[in-house]
Amino acid sequence: MTSTTDTAGPVGPGTAGEAPSGAPRPGPGKPRDPRRLGLLRYLGGKLAAAVVSFAVTLVICFVMFSLMPADPVQALTRGRPVSDAQMIQLRHQLGVDQPLWRQFVSFVTDTLQGKLGYSWGLKDSVAHLIGERIGPTLLLMGTATVISVVLGLWLGVRSGWRHGSLLDRITSGASLTLWSVPTFWLGMILLIVFSVGIGPIPSLFPAGQMSDPSLDGGGIEHVLDVARHLVLPATTLVLVVFAQYVTIMRSSIIDELGSPYLLTARAKGLRDDVVRRRHAVPNALLPSVTVIFLHLGTIVGGAITVETVYSWPGLGYLTYQALQVPDLPLLRGTFIIFSASVIIMNLLADVVYRFLDPRVRAQ
Repeated sequence: MTSTTDTAGPVGPGTAGEAPSGAPRPGPGKPRDPRRLGLLRYLGGKLAAAVVSFAVTLVICFVMFSLMPADPVQALTRGRPVSDAQMIQLRHQLGVDQPLWRQFVSFVTDTLQGKLGYSWGLKDSVAHLIGERIGPTLLLMGTATVISVVLGLWLGVRSGWRHGSLLDRITSGASLTLWSVPTFWLGMILLIVFSVGIGPIPSLFPAGQMSDPSLDGGGIEHVLDVARHLVLPATTLVLVVFAQYVTIMRSSIIDELGSPYLLTARAKGLRDDVVRRRHAVPNALLPSVTVIFLHLGTIVGGAITVETVYSWPGLGYLTYQALQVPDLPLLRGTFIIFSASVIIMNLLADVVYRFLDPRVRAQ
């Protein structure tokens, strides 16, 4: 008897060895995920916009500082006997005798390579000076930002959830008042009251600098000394910055109170604090998160007044020192750093907002 297996011929079209005609045929590669493509397209667009913004910033920076009447050769040779031949040679070394377009190309090339020029007043590389001062600025700004975000969002949620209450009236009034107070004026008041001492209030904190120069670096004593010097400048920034977060978060919570999903959550029998924490706060956080990231970029440049009042050795105080000369290369370098921080934080705000808000992802 002949077996069916033995007599079977080669597998042809329409036989069991081939997938049915209606089944999808495997392609040469995996099908692309539209969500991933959308994310890459979104990130690419935002990154391209950030690059264009930085390019425009470089153009504005070059034009603005090129139009200033300050002469770098006279600034470097001030108080020194210099001959005309030496002046010409120095101008050639600095490149200020070249055409404007060639100076712009050199400026862009050097900036992209991290070469920000040479400080006229401090006689040092601008990149080196910024590298030394960026640490104290990040310490001050980071401390003030963390405290401001935690305190501002917490108070904003409480006052917005119980708007019209005594807590809401006190918080709203204090926030609006502190938001309108000039930062340098508030810093000077705190400096006079808590550092110099006034009436029955003794001197509690150091008047300026980042640490006591008589103490050796390192050790717990140095850390505590830096913390004491940090109290007044950080408090000044917190009092101004946290008021913005309170106001924005309060408004967001009030906007969410009448939303249908909150009524549904309450109808399910959820406790009031659960409704607030799990439903209202996540949606109300969206505007606040955007403001936080945007503010992180501007707060670095906004530290100029606080660092100047307290002689805090950061980028803000470095900018103030450059203004006294005026030291154009140093001012140009700090301008680029401040502008780049704003652009980077704007980019991060767009990226984070896409992950937090489903409506942006749907678009």
